[in-house]
Amino acid sequence: MPLEGTPVNLLPAPSSLDGPHRGEFAPDTNTTLYAGPGTETTERWLRSTLAPALGLPLAQGTAEDPTRASNAIRLVVDERDATLGPEAYRLRIRPGWGVEIRGGGGAGVFWGAQTLRQLLGPSAFRQAELAGGPSLRLAEQTVEDRPRFSWRGLMLDVARHFTHKTDVLRYLDLLAAHKLNVFHFHLTDDQGWRIEIKRYPKLTEVGAWRARTKWGHRFSDLWDEKPYGGYYTQDDIREIVAYAAERHIAVVPEIDIPGHSQAAIAAYPELGNTDVIDTTALSPWETWGINPNVLAPTDHTIRFYEGVLEEVLELFPVETSPFIHMGGDECPKDQWKQSPTAQARIAELGLADEDALQSWMIRHFDGWLTARGRRLIGWDEILEGGLAAGATVSSWRGYAGGITAAEAGHDVVMCPEQQVYLDHRQDGGPDEPMPIGYVRTLEDIYRFEPVPPGLTPEAAAHIIGTQANVWTEVMQDRSRVDYQVFPRLVAFAEVAWSALPAPAARDFEDFERRMVEHYQRLDALGVDYRPPGGPLPWQRRPGVKGFPREGAPPTV
Repeated sequence: MPLEGTPVNLLPAPSSLDGPHRGEFAPDTNTTLYAGPGTETTERWLRSTLAPALGLPLAQGTAEDPTRASNAIRLVVDERDATLGPEAYRLRIRPGWGVEIRGGGGAGVFWGAQTLRQLLGPSAFRQAELAGGPSLRLAEQTVEDRPRFSWRGLMLDVARHFTHKTDVLRYLDLLAAHKLNVFHFHLTDDQGWRIEIKRYPKLTEVGAWRARTKWGHRFSDLWDEKPYGGYYTQDDIREIVAYAAERHIAVVPEIDIPGHSQAAIAAYPELGNTDVIDTTALSPWETWGINPNVLAPTDHTIRFYEGVLEEVLELFPVETSPFIHMGGDECPKDQWKQSPTAQARIAELGLADEDALQSWMIRHFDGWLTARGRRLIGWDEILEGGLAAGATVSSWRGYAGGITAAEAGHDVVMCPEQQVYLDHRQDGGPDEPMPIGYVRTLEDIYRFEPVPPGLTPEAAAHIIGTQANVWTEVMQDRSRVDYQVFPRLVAFAEVAWSALPAPAARDFEDFERRMVEHYQRLDALGVDYRPPGGPLPWQRRPGVKGFPREGAPPTV
C-alpha cells in the first residue's frame, strides 16, 4: 500500500484526494462490515467478491453507533449531505478506526467500494486469496469523488458474433470496476436475432443461426464454414438485467428497425418488402456491411414489433432500463422506392419521401414507448425526416448529429465513430489483427472530448453522456473482444467519469503511470488486453483482411 507522499494509482481519477498520509489501517479477520439502509447491493458485492479475494470473513457489524466502532468497514447512504449526488461518494480511511464509504445514494456507495478495491491492491481483483500474499494495509486518506456524466456506457454487439451469457456477466463486472453505468445491448441485426420472443419463436429458431460466417472484413475472400449462432433465453435476459442492477448498471436493449433486419425477415418473410423481392429466399446474413433488405412499412410490421416490444419491456423493467434503443441507422430506401406498398403508405400519410417514412415509423414507436413510461433512443439517422419529440440520439457518425439534436433540445449520447469505436485498430503496425478503421491509440481515447466546443450552455446540458461502441464483425470470441476493448476502455472510463481539463492539457503521462498498476488488476481479472508493446504472437491474425483507413480521422 502507498505510504505518505506516494502517488495513488486510482482509475478513473477521483475528484479530490487528501493523502495518502503516514497512518495505516490493516483489515484483518476481525474486521466487521456495517451496511446501513440503502447499501445492500454494495454489502452483497463486498461479501461475494472482495471478501473471498482477501480471505476476510467481514462479520456483520453490530455496534449501535457504527461510527464509534473500531476495525470496521462502514457503508452509509447520506441523502442529507448536499455535497453528495446519487453517484457521489466520500471514502475515509483512518488508523485504528477503519473505512467509511458515504454516498449520496446506493450507487455512490457502490462506486466508493470499487475505489476501495483498487486501494487494496491487484490481489483484490482475484477470485480467491493468494497463499502467502501481501499483508493488507490501507494508508490514511480521504477520497471525494463524483461523475462528470450520468450516462457512461459501453455498447456490445452480440448479433454479429454471439457473446455467451457468462461473458456478458463478466463484462458487467468489468464495467462496474471502471465506474461505467450503462450497458447498451445490441441484440438484433442482419446476422442474428439474439433474444427469445415467445410469441414469435422463429426469431430464434431461424433468425439466431447462419450457415457460415465471413472471416475478416467483408472484402476478405475467407469464410468460416461452420454454422454459427446462439441466443439468450428470457431467463438469461432476466439474469443479466438483475446482475447489472446489483452493480448499478442500466441495460439498454436494442431492437433494430427498419434496417439491419434481415434475420427477422428470414424468420418471418412477411416482414420484408414482398412486392419487391422474394423474402422467403432470405436467411440470416453471412457477411457484413449495409444490407438492402429492410422492413416493410406495413401495419402488420408495426403490430409485430409492438408484440416484440411488449415482451422486451417485461424482460427489461423500467427501473433498470428506462431507455429502449430502436436502431434507425443505415436503412437503405431502395426497396421502399420500388415498393408500391411503401409508396402507397407515403401517399396515405401525406409524407414527403422515404426519409419521412422512416421518421414516421420511429415516431410511432416513440409514442408507443412513451405511453408505457419508456424513452426511445436511436442512432443519429433518426434525425432524418424529423425527430420524434421525446427521442434521444446516439450520435455515431460524428459530432454533427448530436450537435443538431442538442441544439433542438434533445438529449444526446456522444459516441462518434471516428473517436470511440473500439473495433477500430489501436496501432498502424502490420501485426494488428484484422485492422479496421482509423488508428485510435490509448492516448487518442484519453484525449476524446464528448462535449464539442461552441455549444451554448443550454445545448451542452443535453449531452447526457458518452459511450464507447464495440462492433463484433471481426471479433469471433471473448479474447478478441478483450483485445480491442482493453486497455482503451480504461481511458474512456476516465473521460466519462473524471472532470478532466481540455484534451490538449490532459496529463497522459500520469495516466500511463497509473496504468502500470492497473495492468496488474486486468491480469488478475483475466483480461486479454493489448499489451503496451503491441500484440502478442497469439493475438495476431496474419493473412486475414481488414479495412484500415489511413491518416487522422476527421472531426465531423
